[in-house]
Amino acid sequence: MHFAQYYLDCLSQASYLIGDETTGRAVLVDPRRDTDEYVRDAEAAGLRIELVVETHIHADFLSGHLELARATGATVCFGEAAETGFPIRRLKDGERIQLGGDDGDGVTLTVLATPGHTLESICLVIREHPDDDVPFGVLTGDTLFVGDVGRPDLLSAAGHSPEDMAARLHHSLHTKLLALPDATRVFPAHGAGSACGRSLSTETSSTIGDQRRLNYALQPMPEADFVRLVTAGQPATPGYFAHDAALNRDGHPLLEPGPPTALTLDEALAARDRQGAALLDCRPLTAYTRAHLAGSFHTSLDTRFAEYTGSVVAPGTPIVLLADPGAEQEARLRLARIGYDHVLGHLPDPTAVLERCPALTRHSHRIRHEELVGERGWWSGGALGGGEPGRGETGRGEPGRGEPADRGAAGRGAGGSWPAGVQLIDVRNPAEYEAGALPGARNIPLAGLRHRIGELDPDRPVVLYCRSGNRSVIAAALLEAHGFGDVCDVVGGYEAVAADAA
Repeated sequence: MHFAQYYLDCLSQASYLIGDETTGRAVLVDPRRDTDEYVRDAEAAGLRIELVVETHIHADFLSGHLELARATGATVCFGEAAETGFPIRRLKDGERIQLGGDDGDGVTLTVLATPGHTLESICLVIREHPDDDVPFGVLTGDTLFVGDVGRPDLLSAAGHSPEDMAARLHHSLHTKLLALPDATRVFPAHGAGSACGRSLSTETSSTIGDQRRLNYALQPMPEADFVRLVTAGQPATPGYFAHDAALNRDGHPLLEPGPPTALTLDEALAARDRQGAALLDCRPLTAYTRAHLAGSFHTSLDTRFAEYTGSVVAPGTPIVLLADPGAEQEARLRLARIGYDHVLGHLPDPTAVLERCPALTRHSHRIRHEELVGERGWWSGGALGGGEPGRGETGRGEPGRGEPADRGAAGRGAGGSWPAGVQLIDVRNPAEYEAGALPGARNIPLAGLRHRIGELDPDRPVVLYCRSGNRSVIAAALLEAHGFGDVCDVVGGYEAVAADAA
């Protein structure tokens, strides 16, 4: 048997190539959209990819089933309950996929219908020989993760309550997956960082036995307790999930590789002003906070770039990339993996452009976490900020070269104190917020901020914080791009504030 796991760190996403080396027949499960690596590896191993199997209709990335079908001629397969806009082979519960020879021996995949995360979810039990008592492993999709189970709330908009889906998930886990031998290896579709669950492990494989013992959601409990447990505290759903789920269900244009077109600054600004394009600055955070084009969005390539972009930029929005030289193609590919194909081009060497055009340049307003604690800090009831005018204030002194200002934009006011109407926003996920937050902070997760901007007053100052100071910069850029003029964020985030207050 040939077995390979492909793990994409930037999306915490796993796909799998399983083949029978005797017959050369192979299956690819849950492929990403750029499929060349799978095709090359299959050819090198003497395998033919005959089937592309999706464990469910994915929401967190644009799957490559159509691209792989074009490249290899493979048949696209989903669980029997799937409804799609293109021809598929429907896999029934208990169905066997034989990759071996006519004698019935060889690699075999057994389909398990496991609704709960979605209605059409399936898992695939892998055996090197059909009569093996202990399977080689099971591909669990988004039904079971290492350390967690799939979230049951993504179909709420389609009329299926999280409680109903959680009850289905409980049944699938206990009657299908936990019925497998403890030595069966578990290979999920996602790992830590994915928004498809709340407590996913950094490990990309496990065993049924280990998950039976260690996974919080698999501990003995009544079904009603399981339902309450897995429907609470889920991370905010990124704004692009519904868009990607629809494209994966209904069909999407095939990926067209190639570098984005180079644009001049005038062309980039014209795209913004005439076509509503988002100027997406994907340079490292320190470069962005030091200097950026006014009104630009920010999500760095060294973070969860595609997911964060999908949270702050609406699907279908034209995009102009502002990337370090040589990084523009990587940025375009990673956007394509979530179906953000409308990239108009890129601005070559944006840092050099910013140095030549100071009138179009802005500097991020950041405050040190020490300003939130101590004698004069937020927690002691004193003013947040104060002192002499800071370097980070527009039009006053030199920019802080990416360092926090002595006080942020929101620090302006009579006598240098904070205005009484400051809006303190925690952009972490609900579970993080509930575990501890700054007094007076309001929780609007980054993933939902674009849809909830109307809840904030653009004429009042806004202070943003997250766990460590990354998501808050993304959120500040989003607000500034929507016309908020008095925004700052907390360097080091809640971790730094809590450590200083301990």
